[in-house]
Amino acid sequence: MENKSRDREYCLTILKEYTKSESLLKHAFAVEACVKAYAEKFNEDVNYWGNVALLHDFDYEMFPTADEHPFKGNEILKEKGFDEEFRMAIMSHADYTNIPRTTKLMKTLYACDELAGFITAVAYVRPSKSIDEVEVKSVIKKMKDKAFARAVNREDIIIGANLIETPLDEHISFCIEAMKKNKEALGL
Repeated sequence: MENKSRDREYCLTILKEYTKSESLLKHAFAVEACVKAYAEKFNEDVNYWGNVALLHDFDYEMFPTADEHPFKGNEILKEKGFDEEFRMAIMSHADYTNIPRTTKLMKTLYACDELAGFITAVAYVRPSKSIDEVEVKSVIKKMKDKAFARAVNREDIIIGANLIETPLDEHISFCIEAMKKNKEALGL
């Protein structure tokens, strides 16, 4: 059972079984890229952390309400034998679950989730729609524009950077670079 949490192919199979939306798949890959990069930086288990990120929203398409997501996903992953640390990290990414973010993994997933989505949105409005054209100053400027990507909670991005004790501009830069290394998978 232990190895399932470190087996990306197995986790990818689960993701694709529950998620058909191209944009949601790309979001999973973007968050995975950022979280894996932080795992490497923090000298943590890159595969484990990456798979938590990969599956953080796997149940969202089928169970999109706050009553269901990520609770249904937690049940599914428990049935599949994923350990509590893995499942609680995923549970903690949603504020309304009231799961305290007590581990570095929980804090990092939270820090990367909204930001990865926001960086993707910034890339999409660039002329080339490429992550290569995204700069920290562009992301910060777009954060101030409340009409841009209004579904993204800017406060969550700021809280996330604070949780991992990283200045916001450094956190944004780090995630942009992580996403650049995976731009083909992200379609950016």
